[in-house]
Amino acid sequence: MGEGLSGKRGQLLASHLGEDRLGDSMSTIRDVARRAGVSTMTVSRVINSSGYSSQETRARVERAVTELGYVPNALARHLRSKRTRTVALVLSDLTNPFFTTIARGVEDVAAAHDFALMFCNTDESESEEIDYLRMLIQRQIDGVLLVPASSSGASLRLLRSHRVPVVVLDRRVQSPLVDEVRSDSEAGAYQLVRHLTDLGHRRIGMLSGGRNISTAADRVSGYRRALTDAGIPFDEGLVRYEGFAVDGGLRMARQLLDTSPRPTAFFAANNFIAFGAIRALREANLRVPDDMSLVAFDDLPEDWLVDPFLTVVQQRAYEMGKQAAELMLERLAGDGRPKRRSIILPVDLVVRRSSAPPRSDHRPREIPSSSTSDPVQLRAGGVKAARPS
Repeated sequence: MGEGLSGKRGQLLASHLGEDRLGDSMSTIRDVARRAGVSTMTVSRVINSSGYSSQETRARVERAVTELGYVPNALARHLRSKRTRTVALVLSDLTNPFFTTIARGVEDVAAAHDFALMFCNTDESESEEIDYLRMLIQRQIDGVLLVPASSSGASLRLLRSHRVPVVVLDRRVQSPLVDEVRSDSEAGAYQLVRHLTDLGHRRIGMLSGGRNISTAADRVSGYRRALTDAGIPFDEGLVRYEGFAVDGGLRMARQLLDTSPRPTAFFAANNFIAFGAIRALREANLRVPDDMSLVAFDDLPEDWLVDPFLTVVQQRAYEMGKQAAELMLERLAGDGRPKRRSIILPVDLVVRRSSAPPRSDHRPREIPSSSTSDPVQLRAGGVKAARPS
């Protein structure tokens, strides 16, 4: 398990319940009052920016705080208010740049409102997700922003039973009590597959996430609708389900490459699945897009790639995190708004070189071992920072 506090504050609030102390200095609010020549009440007013204090008094208190290395006892103050001013972001894969961008949006909003932020990474495991949530409940977390590992609803029921506010990100939920912020996955999938059918592809393989994840179901639904609108019968045999990971993409692509006739295009349900598909295509000596077109949900950061080439649907990940955090803070403030809000963000189709009309024959072209035109070269260090497998 990993956890962290928002770095925007520049300091970690640590304390004991009885007196306000920090580290080896063991400084208390009384020490600050003596050093500044004021009462403890005055020190409290200055630290909390409550009530009036003269500029000269404020300067003396702030100087004493700095000299003594004093940090206020946030825990004791929060226990008195029955709030910890801490929210948690529970993600399914913290290595994916889509989720790290969401995290940045959440963190910026939390920091701006003096909330600390804890990060939890479940690796798409519902049991690990439940373990994290139990830990967070024990720590009296104010609220949870959650990317559910499944659609079973177990996590939402657990949080509801302890009256912990929750906002769901990226996934679709049916609960009338839970706010959600997600992309229009169905529409995004439709755009990508319709782009392929417009190019002339009629046999398109779908590399999906897990069946129990709403995002995957929505993208398969968009895939199916695009085929129907193009007059192409839906073939369940061209759809494969695995996790949203590189290894899953590799296995699914291998399976579809063994079918006959072979697909002329792949639609990968996320960027990591697309990486796996590219590995499978390399193994088969197939080029993108010469021998196989490839499109995917989610882009990659510009500094990851030497030459961005993949046709994608971009999600507004930062905006998703930002709006989810704002919904959570509104809930915690008790603003009296309607019980539930569902925010569905639009997506953006970006057409690049990985998609092209299908070839008239399916014979693979040889790939020179010293090829310098590999479209998926990663910049040095790009994957080291967030290795997907």
